[in-house]
Amino acid sequence: MSPTEVAPVLGVSGLSKSFGDHEVLRSIDLTVDRGKVLVLIGPSGSGKTTVLRSLNGLEQPDGGTVTVGGDFVLDFSGKVGAKQLAALRDRSAMVFQHYNLFPHKTVLENVTEGPLVVQRRPRAEVEAEALALLDRVGLADKRGAYPFELSGGQQQRVGIVRALALRPQLLLFDEPTSSLDPELVGDVLTVMKELADDGWTMVVVTHELTFARQVADEVLFLDGGVIVERGAPQQLFTAPREERTKQFLNRLLFPF
Repeated sequence: MSPTEVAPVLGVSGLSKSFGDHEVLRSIDLTVDRGKVLVLIGPSGSGKTTVLRSLNGLEQPDGGTVTVGGDFVLDFSGKVGAKQLAALRDRSAMVFQHYNLFPHKTVLENVTEGPLVVQRRPRAEVEAEALALLDRVGLADKRGAYPFELSGGQQQRVGIVRALALRPQLLLFDEPTSSLDPELVGDVLTVMKELADDGWTMVVVTHELTFARQVADEVLFLDGGVIVERGAPQQLFTAPREERTKQFLNRLLFPF
């Protein structure tokens, strides 16, 4: 690498995973440059979420490497310890499909839990940053509310703020709007678009093709644990090269 080149924020090489006899991922390779958005699409069971969970240490692949920030490399071909997985999670943060907020903690407590307990940062600094982030997504007035007092869209925005509060190098989104009522989807997608505009590096699993077309720098179509096709959204959505990609997009765009 020349002095003028910048290493990608994320590099994945040869990622593989099986559950019993079922091969979920087969030698997945991808890179994401700083400030870019990678969107993963594909049918249920294609391996999208397994890729995402592997990037946060929630799933341990059977082989392959994950590189974050150019200097942290995790090789899954050998034994991976708890400290290595913790180091991976310190560099990436996940926004879950079903929010995964602590029901017995307030909004502010949910957001500050990770920075205080895991990162051991000063409380005054963490709370000030958390309040600023909540204000940014329009939820500053909900700091003392509990998850059951919030709509699904509000809970998901809290989930996004919780991820941002960890100051990760990489933001991961696992179908963040799939559990929401249709009228609540827009608020969450707006926040995600603003994060993309602000230069956050993101990997997103979604079926929201309009969002992907507007925000993604690259789209990967997965099926059967392999990357069937990859390309810029304009190319992949309007002129896919692979027949399997065409079939999937037609079913998604014209379900009836």
